[in-house]
Amino acid sequence: MTFASIMVAVDLGPQVRHRVRLSGHLADAFQARLIGVAAETPAYAVPPVGPTPGSAFALSASSEAVLQDLKRAHAAFEEAAGPRARVEWRSNLEFPLPFLIAQAAAADLVVVGSKDEAGAGLFAVDPGDAVMHLGRPVLVVPPEVDHCDARHVVVGWKNTREARRAVRDALPFLKRAAQVVVLSVDEGDGAAQVRDVVGFLEAHAVPVTALQRESGGARVGTVLVEAAAEHGADLVVTGAYGHTRLREWAFGGVTRDLQAGAPICCLMSH
Repeated sequence: MTFASIMVAVDLGPQVRHRVRLSGHLADAFQARLIGVAAETPAYAVPPVGPTPGSAFALSASSEAVLQDLKRAHAAFEEAAGPRARVEWRSNLEFPLPFLIAQAAAADLVVVGSKDEAGAGLFAVDPGDAVMHLGRPVLVVPPEVDHCDARHVVVGWKNTREARRAVRDALPFLKRAAQVVVLSVDEGDGAAQVRDVVGFLEAHAVPVTALQRESGGARVGTVLVEAAAEHGADLVVTGAYGHTRLREWAFGGVTRDLQAGAPICCLMSH
């Protein structure tokens, strides 16, 4: 099992070159093709009643402005991707998320920026939306990070559909790792049993150990990041949105915390 095709969401933010470089390194590691994707809709002005003089010109000018921005995004992608042979570019005048969803059928892994990435704006895709709708594992990359060697990985474990899917989706990373720590966090109602997931990973020749922690009142996302730092990990693997997004928005949750503030890459599946 491997990643044969890695897709990266490209925007005009200052961090996009880091994200593309990271995606390119992963493409090299897995001998995969690298696909850059960008889209945006023109800012059409809607007349109040019927057509107005100059409206056709305004539509044309708005479309041309977006096309120029797409050319800038393409140039940034090509520069950061470098002279790799298996590189592809896809763009269109469309809303970014629907376009990315349509293209995701070609990808084994989709790489996006984190939620707190400043200045992304144009063409940017919310990582929570990506995880919920793409049907592919999503690698969320924080600002300033341009490598993810994934030699040491922490798996945040709870025996849920989302976590099981994430472990399966992450196997190409986990099988290459030197150390994988499966961490279950006791939030006061007992830690999740890890015997079966550890056995599953051992059957796939993954070098895995189990670890249990009490949250001690800390947020689970914080415990995961601290464990990653202790083990020198640059990748956290978790299921995403085990609770509804509305509940996470209102009360907070692991997915939201990691997407917004984790200093290392997070692979998420839903």
